Amino acid sequence: MKRISNVFLLILLTFSFSYCTKSKEIKNVILLIPDGTSLSAVSAARWYQRYNQPEIPNLNLDPYLCGSILTYCSNAPIGDSAPTTSCYMTGYPSLAGYVSTYPVADPLNDIVPMDSLKAYQPLATVLEGARILKNKATGLVFTCEFPHATPADCAAHSYNRSKYDWIVPQMVHNKLDVVIGGGAGLLKEEYKKFLLDEGYGVFLNEIDNYRNYKGDKMWALFNENDMAYDIDRDPAKEPSLAEMTQSAIEKLSKNKNGFFLMVEGSKIDWAAHANDPAAIIADMLAFDKACGVALEFAKSNKETVVIIVPDHGNSGFSIGSNKCPGYSKLTKDQLFANISQFKTSIDGLIAKLQTTEPGDLREVVLALTGIALTDEDYNLLLQCADYNRSALSNDERMKGSKLTKVVAGILDKYTCFGFTTTGHTGEEVFLAVYDPTPNRLTGHHTNIELNQYLRQSAGLKQGLESLTDEVFAKHTDVFSGYTYTINTTANIPTLEVKTDKGSLEIQPNTNVIKHNGQAVKLNSVIIYVDKNNTFYLPQSLKKLLAVK
Repeated sequence: MKRISNVFLLILLTFSFSYCTKSKEIKNVILLIPDGTSLSAVSAARWYQRYNQPEIPNLNLDPYLCGSILTYCSNAPIGDSAPTTSCYMTGYPSLAGYVSTYPVADPLNDIVPMDSLKAYQPLATVLEGARILKNKATGLVFTCEFPHATPADCAAHSYNRSKYDWIVPQMVHNKLDVVIGGGAGLLKEEYKKFLLDEGYGVFLNEIDNYRNYKGDKMWALFNENDMAYDIDRDPAKEPSLAEMTQSAIEKLSKNKNGFFLMVEGSKIDWAAHANDPAAIIADMLAFDKACGVALEFAKSNKETVVIIVPDHGNSGFSIGSNKCPGYSKLTKDQLFANISQFKTSIDGLIAKLQTTEPGDLREVVLALTGIALTDEDYNLLLQCADYNRSALSNDERMKGSKLTKVVAGILDKYTCFGFTTTGHTGEEVFLAVYDPTPNRLTGHHTNIELNQYLRQSAGLKQGLESLTDEVFAKHTDVFSGYTYTINTTANIPTLEVKTDKGSLEIQPNTNVIKHNGQAVKLNSVIIYVDKNNTFYLPQSLKKLLAVK
């Protein structure tokens, strides 16, 4: 009888634990994206850390590695950050350069069927859904400039990722609670004033004020455009990705309904494009420290899901290369000793060389990289057409020779890393997840399925499709039967709707409209697409026309 009772008790305890776990509510979602990070970049960072800090053999994300994600454009296996992160945010693959926007159909090549009637439709994102449907706080942290593809995918909509004149005001007006990263030079005075009037702390290259600010709503931007590679970063001027992540979590977690935060290790991708292994490794390790901050919070909070996943691969980066004879038998010293002496990125080294007289080149390169330039290396630098301190005349230099390529080539000779390209690659990317519920995503999935997991974690029971239908309806549908005009002769297209009871004046890329001449703030931004001369706006605007 005692044994039966013990078995019954064990079953009861197991059921109770299972029930409690399954009923646990997730309040917070932290999505960390190491942009353009192939798995080999993670391996190189881990080996570098093991080599230089043998007491820390693992990365913070290692215990949570659990699968892989196949990420792609709507019509091609290899994507850029715009359509790939867009799919994570919206659930729809899209075309190269599209920011959370439905693609133009390409029936012969589409990987999944696309509806040609929905082309250019802005698509509601997980971040927008978390804010509008769940009243959660929202935040973005990154090291690129803020309207760059990945952060823009969370809070803006455009068929062209380069249209910063559209994307910047959309992000400013999309009620983000915390924005920390690069791009101080892109926040025009009018946008700064709008944010200040809305109660934000706004700090442009003001690291001390950023650190001392106690308010909950904040925009803090550093550098004119992107922030420095971590290997070049001046801590007195720019916070680390980990510090920015910590700041965002501290502020966002004050919201009783929870929060959605996207953190991007933006410049791992940029370093891969530059074939710069030292910058890849340094920025990957800086990103992993940010992962550590997020994971530590989640484990303590117990109501937070942390998802770590790149948006695509980049550069065909490899540990080992055919340029190194017998590379597969090299020791850890032979593979990682040289790269461990690099104290700057390729960009950082070039910036230093541009202020260095020819006679000091060898000394500077040796101090920053541990490399003793050969005569051939030295002459190649002097012959660069864009080396502004060269003692050679323009006629003596190699036309078209650039420091970027020459410096990368010189550094490449002294390491045993390989690259197949300076562009993106199409392999699946790694997935790491911390989830305190039994719903943890594991195994191999597509980018669409990752979006479904994000929706589930954020508690978005009402589909994003319903939100899209509500806040991004075509003006032709919303104002069907009404008299309206679109004025496109001015710099900013304007939609005017008039009835016997009143009027609306609507401009794009903002959440502010005019009703009978008075400003009205909406809960979402207005989008205009010139390709089809269409405004996308809330269906609820029709109700305003019934109010005098």
